Amino acid sequence: MTKFKYIITKEDKDLTVAQIVKQKFNFSSRLKSKIRHQRLTALNGSFVHGYLKPEIGDVISIKMPVETSDFPVEDIPIYPVYEDDDLLIINKQPGIIVHPTRGHPVHTIANGLMKYMEDTNQSFKIRFVNRLDMDTSGLVIIAKNSNAQNQLTKQMQNNNISKEYMAVVNGHIDEDSFIIDLPIGRPDLEQVARCVMDDGSPSVTHVKVVKRFEKPFTMIRLILETGRTHQIRVHMSHIGHPVTGDYLYKGDKPFLIDRQALHAEKLTFYHPVTDQHITVTAPIPDDILECINKIEG
Repeated sequence: MTKFKYIITKEDKDLTVAQIVKQKFNFSSRLKSKIRHQRLTALNGSFVHGYLKPEIGDVISIKMPVETSDFPVEDIPIYPVYEDDDLLIINKQPGIIVHPTRGHPVHTIANGLMKYMEDTNQSFKIRFVNRLDMDTSGLVIIAKNSNAQNQLTKQMQNNNISKEYMAVVNGHIDEDSFIIDLPIGRPDLEQVARCVMDDGSPSVTHVKVVKRFEKPFTMIRLILETGRTHQIRVHMSHIGHPVTGDYLYKGDKPFLIDRQALHAEKLTFYHPVTDQHITVTAPIPDDILECINKIEG
């Protein structure tokens, strides 16, 4: 359970604990309300009411509310690559959905996280900061408390989280680097597929060629400026270079790989509590490496 601390200075003279918490801690209004009602604010180690006025040198500490998830527990490996009191970042494997849905209520990353919490003697509410398609592999951030989620969501909205992907696409791309700035929408709400649409949501993808193979395939790296559903898959298909193996967007190559050759390889962001600059990477999975070997063979 994360604890935040602040030492009272002369600048805080005549302020109440509640006023200091409001000024010094960048919590959401909802979280502040929970902290207040659950009496999670302590002064020098003792939980107190917000109307008290502390002295210089006193220490205000705040605990995060205890919240849990109740998804069914399943023994699904989650492959953690980074973890602390506020965050868990995993390397999601292909073929598994991140969060339960009506069509897929079980066998998800959320179910595997419940088992992981049991195994590591932890308890937190599962909050996904980003999500990946079922057949996309790579890095997924889970916030362990609402403050971490709120701060990271702000970074996402302000484009302060760098999300770098690698992919193999069909065909040879001539340009070494370019930007795709085309709006994406969902023409039929009954269908999962998206497409480039004039009235779609703004969508920007930065593309850089890593390698052009002798056969008509190209390895690329991509950075998302926005985060629309299927964004990379739609953009690359629209310009005539669908992700290899992507049956939904006309890139299927079953003799090479049985899912889209798309991997969320790198995340760079600021820690929601310490403000430390963090970079996390996930190695290219075996099935994409095998796809590349087949192309080069």
